[in-house]
Amino acid sequence: MTIIQLWIEKHLKYIFTLPSVLFVLIMIVFPVGYTAYLSFFDWSMSSVSPPKWVFLDNFKKIFFDDPRFWPAFFRTFYFTILAVVTQTVLGVAIALLFFRKFKGSNLVKTLFLLPMVSTPVAIGLVWLLIFEPSIGFANQFLGYFGIDPQLWIASPKQALPAIAMVDTWQWTPMITLITLAGLSQLPNENYEAAAVDGANAWQIFWKITLPLMAPTIFAAVLLRSIDAVKHFDLIYAMTQGGPGYATETLNIYGFANGFQYFKLGYTSAILMVFFMIVLIMSCLILIFRKKTEVTL
Repeated sequence: MTIIQLWIEKHLKYIFTLPSVLFVLIMIVFPVGYTAYLSFFDWSMSSVSPPKWVFLDNFKKIFFDDPRFWPAFFRTFYFTILAVVTQTVLGVAIALLFFRKFKGSNLVKTLFLLPMVSTPVAIGLVWLLIFEPSIGFANQFLGYFGIDPQLWIASPKQALPAIAMVDTWQWTPMITLITLAGLSQLPNENYEAAAVDGANAWQIFWKITLPLMAPTIFAAVLLRSIDAVKHFDLIYAMTQGGPGYATETLNIYGFANGFQYFKLGYTSAILMVFFMIVLIMSCLILIFRKKTEVTL
């Protein structure tokens, strides 16, 4: 064997993983690194002036001088908590219902999963018509029960919960699908022992099913939380951050700074803060999951 062949055989594991490493560096590490680099500049596309090095001035402005950042921050997490908690409760409950065999169960499961595969922008446009205050189906439906018409997304107080409701309609099937997969892997021995001991349905769920399903549910919550906290397309399609700034989350605010005000340096700083928020949130959820597994 030649020297080259010997070297290749010795470093074969690195050669096989090199394409994946290069892909990650090009598609993830470089954009994040370049965004971090731009965050230290004052660069506006609406000006002919070259980028100006300002170091941490953009971050100081974000945290201390920007009247729209902190409201957008709290709206982001309000939307995330409201949507993910609702989706988790409904998703687990529906999964427990679907796990039981009944006539037409496969058809019902298929129809239930359809919202998850729909395009968010198309969903947003359809729900715009449903929430239309004058002729929308939502107010007509409420009228059957004698409830006064609502403004829905035209109201600063109702807009974000209304969008969270649409997001719940679309993504609850995902929680259900993950939970169903976890339920199918549970051992039957524990349930047989509980039945022999005379445990009722609630005791079986609380003492057996829920502890065994906790890792699966946490995985679903982690995926949905990361997706919800950076939600953009549905909110932009329905309200574009309005009315006023009532639905302006960090993603929407970053988009407005970048593509409406053309403040590329400041937008990069916002995105880096947003990136760190998502990273910290993911780590906290994983730590909480490990502690919960140890407790269980």
